[in-house]
Amino acid sequence: MSKFKYLILLVTPFFMMAGVARAEDTSAASVAENADEAVPELQVDITELTEPITPPNVELTPQILYQFLLAEVAAQRGQYDLAARAHADLANSTRDPRIARRAAETAMLAKQFELALTQARLWLELEPNSLLARQMLASLLAAGNRLGELADLLAKDLATEPARVGESLLRLSRVMSRHPDKLAVQKLIEQLAAPYDHLPEAHMVRAQAAVAVNETVRALASIDKALALRPQWELAALMKAQLLERSPAQTAFLKAFVAANPKAFDARQAYARALVGDKQYAEARAEFRALHEAQPDNIEPVYALGILALQLEDLVDAEHHLRYVLEFGKGDQNPVRYYLAQITEETNRLEEAISLYNAVDAGEHQFASVLRSAQLLAKVGRNDEARERLSYARSIAPKEEPRLLIAEAQLLREAGRHEEVLNLLGEGLIKNPDQPELLYESAVTAEKLDKLDLAEQRFRKLIALQPDQAIGYNALGYSLADRNVRLDEAQTLIDKALSLAPGDPFILDSKGWLLFRQAKLEQALTPLRQAYAARPDAEIAAHLGEVLWALGRTDEARALWQDAVRTHPTNTLLSATIKRFTQ
Repeated sequence: MSKFKYLILLVTPFFMMAGVARAEDTSAASVAENADEAVPELQVDITELTEPITPPNVELTPQILYQFLLAEVAAQRGQYDLAARAHADLANSTRDPRIARRAAETAMLAKQFELALTQARLWLELEPNSLLARQMLASLLAAGNRLGELADLLAKDLATEPARVGESLLRLSRVMSRHPDKLAVQKLIEQLAAPYDHLPEAHMVRAQAAVAVNETVRALASIDKALALRPQWELAALMKAQLLERSPAQTAFLKAFVAANPKAFDARQAYARALVGDKQYAEARAEFRALHEAQPDNIEPVYALGILALQLEDLVDAEHHLRYVLEFGKGDQNPVRYYLAQITEETNRLEEAISLYNAVDAGEHQFASVLRSAQLLAKVGRNDEARERLSYARSIAPKEEPRLLIAEAQLLREAGRHEEVLNLLGEGLIKNPDQPELLYESAVTAEKLDKLDLAEQRFRKLIALQPDQAIGYNALGYSLADRNVRLDEAQTLIDKALSLAPGDPFILDSKGWLLFRQAKLEQALTPLRQAYAARPDAEIAAHLGEVLWALGRTDEARALWQDAVRTHPTNTLLSATIKRFTQ
């Protein structure tokens, strides 16, 4: 069922390292993110932290108040250099952790990172238990590529919370994934993870760091160690599947993991997609059904079931699932409408198909839907509406204008409005004078209207534009042969076309027809038989039958024509040829 243009892979990446959510406040985190230089994101969402601060025993003198207000006013005015220096002087003299934090923030805004680093250190010294202070200092050390000092700081942090080491390592890996020096990060991760080989998270972060430097073998070895320590860890399984890429090994691994962990939804979904990638559609369908049963409100497995049913040519089941998705009403409905339109078209519900195609109003299927809608409108006799759809298609896809003009020309041609066809294509050539398809279609139309000079002019321009393409030579050569004029020139053109595209059935047809015009009947049979064997086209059948008739092999000609008529009952040239010889 090749007419269906569905996206059968349905695949999104198996594993993606997402960063920690950013906090939206005016703290150290937001200041760091607003600085022009890249500062790695802080390790936790600081909006969840409520740290008690014990102010120092310092009297609020008029001088201190004046200095603080001076710094704040300068910051408000964007004078960050002045604000940073004033905050820093005040922090150093009062040793107030609140002012040290503010000094670090304004120093970062002033791009004075050494000063920011000094004040962050002071802040942590004054509040050694402050997570925010550690985060600020860690961010600045990372931004300054001082990974050795950062390693010491983080190692101490890990040691102070042994119960949360695994979680902290994973968080650290996410944070450091933004650092540009991936090799340095890998070295840092290896150093920090070394004391914790008994934890699966330590091997996971090693694998992530190895992936960042394209060391797939090393990453696989690390992730296997993580899974050995925690065999049911779905996150590690998904990462291994990603590392195995699309391969039989990936599918086999996911199959075994899902069998051992039947409730692992994401892994089962990855397995189902791997089966799709392996074109094991029936097996994939069974897995998506299991996913749907596990999460009835999750629409993704239902959509996948609809697409797989299309692939398996089960149109009833495909329509059932896709209509469910459409009624669900969430997400991008345009692909669903497009596939349903294909199903209704296939089952000969043309009016419904037209409505569904017309409802596709955005996305990658919009152009194809407009074009198909126009074709179906023409099929049901609504030619004016069909032309309107093609006109609309030109407005949404101006680069496709030549192709759409040709489609519109075909509608007019089928209605016998050949003069309008020529005018329409002529208008297209004004905008696109060197467009090969427009030139060809225009020349063919001019020939049908006996405007032979115009036809030849455009065929010759096509040859000049595409001297290495056979189509122009063959078209002009056949035109001359069919009119039985300038046969020597026709032979030169057709032979040139054959040299460029040997075995092309239409050029072989031209060659046979030329030989017929040259009264070389026996010689004509060979290329015509070759052409018809390669492509049983109605016009080739007409030519071959006429040559057979001329040779007195009328029974063979009749049999050939009867067979061709069954396949092409409406072809005018074939019908006219048969009528000319048999009535």
